[in-house]
Amino acid sequence: MNTEIDDCIIVGAGPAGLTAAIYLARYYLSIRMFDCGTSRASWIPTSHNHAGFPDGINGEELLDRMREQAAKYGAMREPRRVTDLKHDGKAFTVYCGDDEHRARTVLLATGVVNNRPEGIDERMHDEALARGLLRYCPVCDGYEVTDRRVAVIGTGDHGTAEAQFLRTYTRDVTLISPEGDHDLSDECSSVLDDAGIVRLAGPCGEFAIEGDRIAFRTADGRKAYDSAYPALGSVIRSELAVSCGAKVSEEGCIEVDDHLETDVPGLFAAGDVVVGLDQISHAMGQAGVAATAIRNLLTEIEPLRR
Repeated sequence: MNTEIDDCIIVGAGPAGLTAAIYLARYYLSIRMFDCGTSRASWIPTSHNHAGFPDGINGEELLDRMREQAAKYGAMREPRRVTDLKHDGKAFTVYCGDDEHRARTVLLATGVVNNRPEGIDERMHDEALARGLLRYCPVCDGYEVTDRRVAVIGTGDHGTAEAQFLRTYTRDVTLISPEGDHDLSDECSSVLDDAGIVRLAGPCGEFAIEGDRIAFRTADGRKAYDSAYPALGSVIRSELAVSCGAKVSEEGCIEVDDHLETDVPGLFAAGDVVVGLDQISHAMGQAGVAATAIRNLLTEIEPLRR
């Protein structure tokens, strides 16, 4: 076991974790940052709504720049998976397999993982994503499908909401059930009818890239679209917070106060793992608030002086 105790351990090195690392390192705090390398930001072919990049920026390039900036102040990303988190009332123990690390505070920036359509080959998935044929965030890139032929793979309230959102960019929107018939309330059906959104039954399968479109099988035959949006929900990576005794919402999001602190004193969370708008700008803003709250909490325990 590592007998040293850090001021803060950050779990996750996406936009939230890296922003927090930059702030905390510039506050002259002793920190560590563990990351398993699966930030959703790395999936982004080009982000066009991140302020300061008028021509857009690739997600991996943005992460590289942020890692470089954090490293400039001594905050290095350690490629390790955190397997458990405990709190004894005085300090936190962060477990990376058999290794243990102690910290006065912890910031969870573990994010979420989008559920993918079943039966889609990994290599094809990545190519479709890179080419904008498969998209996961209409808030990020709905503008890019203006007046295009778009499919939303989903059903129920979530599928309806995503299809309705994309309808503000194009008239040609089809909601396709991932498995069998749609599960739609009368209200959802009415909303879809009013918007002129076509519905097709599933199952979806036999995905392929055909020219400049993504094609797949539906109950109504094989269809091709300029872009397809899976609206299949996501896995919220809040299990470390649960293990530590922190409250989470029914959906699994970590519950925090205005300073991004959980109900476990000293445990903070920021980014997509917290309920709110899943956007890079939002995650970075939360991280700045959380990092400053951590600094202020630590200086209450012991004044921070040069």
